[in-house]
Amino acid sequence: MSAKTKYELRGVVVSLNTPFDEDDHLDLLSVERAVSVHLAEGALGFLTPAHAGEVHALRLEERLALIRHVRELTRGRALVFACATSQDHSERVAVAEAALQGGCDGVLVEPPPELGNRREPLLAWFREFARIGMPLLIIQDLDWQGWGLEVDLIRELFEQIEAFRCLKVETRPAGPKYSAVIAATAGRLHVSGGWAAEQMIEALDRGVDAVMSTAMTAWYRGIFQAYDRGDRARARSCFRKILPVLAFTHQHLDISIHFYKRLFVHRGIFRTARARAPKMAYDAWHENCGRELIRYLDALEGLQP
Repeated sequence: MSAKTKYELRGVVVSLNTPFDEDDHLDLLSVERAVSVHLAEGALGFLTPAHAGEVHALRLEERLALIRHVRELTRGRALVFACATSQDHSERVAVAEAALQGGCDGVLVEPPPELGNRREPLLAWFREFARIGMPLLIIQDLDWQGWGLEVDLIRELFEQIEAFRCLKVETRPAGPKYSAVIAATAGRLHVSGGWAAEQMIEALDRGVDAVMSTAMTAWYRGIFQAYDRGDRARARSCFRKILPVLAFTHQHLDISIHFYKRLFVHRGIFRTARARAPKMAYDAWHENCGRELIRYLDALEGLQP
């Protein structure tokens, strides 16, 4: 068994949306405002640019510019994890190498989809990727409709690859996967949740260490704080206040991106709500429900999460 101990990070890591200006260029001024707001609300770190940041719609130079900018904005104030997920392996490597040269704290990557759940090819692929020399490798266990990576494979990766200390679970169902992974690694693998935010209280009960969310950072922080001081009832009460937003945004990733960008425009953080080539349109009914939820969140602003 590896002598690795759990990576120390408990709380909220923000998976940043990527803002664009009217000409569809990166809007780095809006990035600055977003980072400032999230830090003020209690974010401990940032992941950029991941699926919530429209990673597959960004050119390599844009990805690197975002990573550099967020690292400079947060140096000494928060962790930064660079997302190296790509359909092009040379791009994965380029992002990882640039992130490490720029002082990022770790790299997140998804396994190549063409490898499926084949144990030996995946072990070999991750061993090779980790040779880049990153201090921390976060594996994104992403399967929108299924179980994702086999638990025995995750355990073996954890034992064999020194840098692999964190797993971001985004599977269906997420809860049993959290428990199975934590048990298989004797609680030494840091586990975070992402897309299954609707089950946050269950996730905390099961031993999840962090959430990677896009917005409502103060509310997520408040839930963690209440739970960690033993006030599960308060944590549950805070969580239920944001459930209407989660129920709406978690219909589809693109609905989430559309909604939160509109929320950030409403709050003067983003200049536009532009999204690049979404698969799911944000139609008139979405707009109406979204405006209602933005008003609802405005009304919550005066409450203490």
